[in-house]
Amino acid sequence: MASAAEQLAANLNFSAFAKAEELKKRLWFTLGALIIYRLGTYIPLPGIDPAALAQVFQQQQSGLLGVFNMFSGGAVGRMAIFALTIMPYISASIIIQLMTTVSPHLAQLKKEGEQGRKQITQYTRYGTVLLATLQGYGIAVGLEGAGNVVLDPGLFFRASTVITLVGGTVFLMWLGEQITARGVGNGISLIIFAGIVAELPAALVGTLELGREGAISTALILFLLIMVVGVIAAIVFMERAQRRLIVQYPKRQVGMKIYGGDSSHLPLKLNTAGVIPPIFASSILLLPITLANFTQGQGPGWLNTVTALLGHGQPLYMALYAAGIIFFCFFYTAIVFNPEDTAENLRKYGGFIPGIRPGKRTAEYIDYVLTRLTVVGAGYITLVCLLPEILISQYSVPFYFGGTSLLIVVSVTMDTVAQIQSHLLAHQYEGLIKKSKLRGSRR
Repeated sequence: MASAAEQLAANLNFSAFAKAEELKKRLWFTLGALIIYRLGTYIPLPGIDPAALAQVFQQQQSGLLGVFNMFSGGAVGRMAIFALTIMPYISASIIIQLMTTVSPHLAQLKKEGEQGRKQITQYTRYGTVLLATLQGYGIAVGLEGAGNVVLDPGLFFRASTVITLVGGTVFLMWLGEQITARGVGNGISLIIFAGIVAELPAALVGTLELGREGAISTALILFLLIMVVGVIAAIVFMERAQRRLIVQYPKRQVGMKIYGGDSSHLPLKLNTAGVIPPIFASSILLLPITLANFTQGQGPGWLNTVTALLGHGQPLYMALYAAGIIFFCFFYTAIVFNPEDTAENLRKYGGFIPGIRPGKRTAEYIDYVLTRLTVVGAGYITLVCLLPEILISQYSVPFYFGGTSLLIVVSVTMDTVAQIQSHLLAHQYEGLIKKSKLRGSRR
């Protein structure tokens, strides 16, 4: 027999959605925030020649600069106030999370609950401002050395560029936090999602135009479409896959009644880290070449060599990208899931995994299963993100059809839909309580 939650989920319809006023407010707020973000990607930096910038970007977009432009929703190509997008915040989050494993102070804050989390978030904001300032200054200097892009080079241009870019990043950071708190879904992920989806129509038209001109064969376009559908299906299947560990609760007698004796399960996702690893790996690879892509070969020799080696399809780029994805899969999984805490919670409530002793042995077993799952999950994400890179380098397929962009779009969509369903379920439960004669409804 289906549970009450399953019955409610099966009965979800548009009438239930129309009555969920709180959910509609959250959706409208999310939509409005994303529209504001998209408008900001069209506001250019002061003192820039758009025509000269477009020519420079056209020469450099085949490298990692194109990936950066994908994440920013085209803001890099237009050098808008949101050109740095949310990447400095992501980089700062990586640094803070890495430091929590080596800094006793941050490790203690992490254990202090909500108050400690707020303090760590504040440190992340400070780090975001610092990284955005460094990257903004690098972009300002790089633009001045990129030909006639800057109309009036000098100290004033550098200062205005840094202030504008840092302000744009801080605003997006705040906007993402507001979406998470007052909207639906994860704000940071939705901002990246909106940037990718907004550029999809132009990428599709560009691909079809290449086919019309004969640069790409019709067979390759058909293969590309089939590959996209296959990759989406694989992502959905793998993101929903989980290993369920059976948890047994013993019977206990209270007075004349016997409670417990039930069995449940502990779900372990195949990909616990979600979409975080490719985003983190991409942001790390983008940091050292933010300036190099604008120098047009006028920088130091070693910098030009590194930039060339970090091009799409190059062995160094593929190796570093794969290593970054695998590392962050294990690292982020270790942060969000603690086997020892899970085992201790099971022991407190009398639960145990059949055949495994409670306590330390249970933690070791959960860690063993989680490690094996993470190996498979890391391999799946690496394949999804690297296989399209080969097509990009060999056949000039747009980035928006690559594995990273599809992974972000599908994962964020699934997470957002899951949150919408949870809000609808909560609304359904409230309606049932109001209609009943329960004592709780009169309160």
